[in-house]
Amino acid sequence: MLRRLTLLALLPWLWACAEDRSQLPEPYASLDVPREMLASDGTRQRGRELYLEHCVLCHGKEADGRGVRHASLKPPPKDYADLAWRQNTSPRHVYYAISEGVQGPAIPAWAVHSTEQRRALTSYELSVAEEGPYVAGIDDGAGSGGEPSS
Repeated sequence: MLRRLTLLALLPWLWACAEDRSQLPEPYASLDVPREMLASDGTRQRGRELYLEHCVLCHGKEADGRGVRHASLKPPPKDYADLAWRQNTSPRHVYYAISEGVQGPAIPAWAVHSTEQRRALTSYELSVAEEGPYVAGIDDGAGSGGEPSS
């Protein structure tokens, strides 16, 4: 009985992991995206720099999908500040979207960037919903609360 309950408790988690891999082509389905790299402050800073250089026009400075070009894009750009989006995506999916682009909303493929640059963008985009869009050292006067100080 305990064994069955344990299995039932693990099924949603196992299903989510299987779904994460099955929806992506190789090599992305088995890609290793190191968790320690994603959690690194330096990686997040580099990601914010790249984001401001390449993504801000569509996704906005607040990373909320409301950049100056957002109104003309269908579907609209992704809102990285949306906690529901963050909880329903994975590092592999974000890395894949950055590397290969996304059809429809005209997200270009950024495969021209190095693996480390794409990982940095992945780290930054995944962190926005929980840590806010601003990064100390990149945004003038940004503190740890995710908002720039005046």
